[in-house]
Amino acid sequence: MKKVEYLIIGNSAGGIAAAEAIRQVDKSGEIAIISDEPCAAYCRARIAEHLAYGRSVDDLLFRPADFYEKNGIQAILGRRAEWIDAGAHRVQIDDGTGISWGKLLLATGGRPIVPEMEGVNRKGVFTFTTFDDARAIARYIEKAERAVVIGGGLIGTSAIEALVKRGLKVTVVEMKERILNTILDEEASALEAEAMKQAGVDIITGATIFGINGPSTGAEVVSSVTLDSGREIPCQLVVVAIGVTPRLELAAAAGIKVNRGIAVDRRMATSCPDVYACGDVAEAHDFVYQGPRLTPVWPNAYLGGRVAGFNMAGVAADYPGGTAINSMKYFGVDITSAGITVPPDDSYRVLRRRQNGSYRRVVVKVGCVVGMVFAGDIEKSGIVFKLMKERVDVSQFVETLVADDFGLICLPEDLWRSQLVAPDKVLK
Repeated sequence: MKKVEYLIIGNSAGGIAAAEAIRQVDKSGEIAIISDEPCAAYCRARIAEHLAYGRSVDDLLFRPADFYEKNGIQAILGRRAEWIDAGAHRVQIDDGTGISWGKLLLATGGRPIVPEMEGVNRKGVFTFTTFDDARAIARYIEKAERAVVIGGGLIGTSAIEALVKRGLKVTVVEMKERILNTILDEEASALEAEAMKQAGVDIITGATIFGINGPSTGAEVVSSVTLDSGREIPCQLVVVAIGVTPRLELAAAAGIKVNRGIAVDRRMATSCPDVYACGDVAEAHDFVYQGPRLTPVWPNAYLGGRVAGFNMAGVAADYPGGTAINSMKYFGVDITSAGITVPPDDSYRVLRRRQNGSYRRVVVKVGCVVGMVFAGDIEKSGIVFKLMKERVDVSQFVETLVADDFGLICLPEDLWRSQLVAPDKVLK
């Protein structure tokens, strides 16, 4: 049986960040990374670039192709970890190989949610979370003129834009009352929806797909979808983009504590000794909610991976916390959002300003920023995010946060002089 000091299951942001942190501390300890994808680590958020422009996976890598070799990492790609024996410190791979480890990191990410519905297994139905998904759609797209995207969240919006760029007529079907409803408030959502419509996208909200239909000839290809209202929409391609769910199977079967995700402490350690978790699969500290939550976004995965890696290598480190944060540009609209964008009750104060094509919304509770949405002009969004992350009391200058001339100079002198919000931290 092969033995390694550090074993990482998952080859995306969290796994790579952990490997880098380990190697920063331990120059010689053996590291192995297992991934069920056959390629080197790439930026999943950019897979739409392959569909829209044909960019190869090598164009989307977020570390050089020789990253593994230069860092002495054994990359076990295109293989799946089948089970973990946490007590025996052993992992079994699908080719029959067993690996024993000293420290283990679970960075297994999430898998797309595909609801049970008639016709979901027809040719022409795809998910959109991996490079292979984007490649499969790109190969099939010549057979299609019209597409239906199920789900108007981030994944769905990314797919919609790529399909439009490829010349397809696209309809999006969203179960909730508006697109991007989990990360945007009504006004910012309306801005994005208007940009979509200007690009020719049909938006159907408050509806679900009853079934995916084929032609009367009996062929197993897509010819239309039927809504729960009975309305039929012709299409030759369907993208299911209603969300992802954490891949908890390995952890749960090994007796590791799981809730909505794998439970971790501030060191990213799980309930089992020598086992850590990070990224989309981990239920880690959220500095807005002041408790553990799933926050499946790239920056949190990377930071959590680094913290896990340092602790695996024996250097104490604490995860400072993350929160939901997204910076995007779809259909020409720049948007940054973070934290609680739609307050659940009247105990929150909401400040907003919309002018000259830009929109700003800041949510405050007990003097602290707990959420924000910037659309159009997002240049100063990083300052507000920093205030939110540091839980600064903004009571004395809260009105300026949405002002047209808001900037560092608007803050109390002690704040900007201490470089609490440094210009190089601004999100662009």
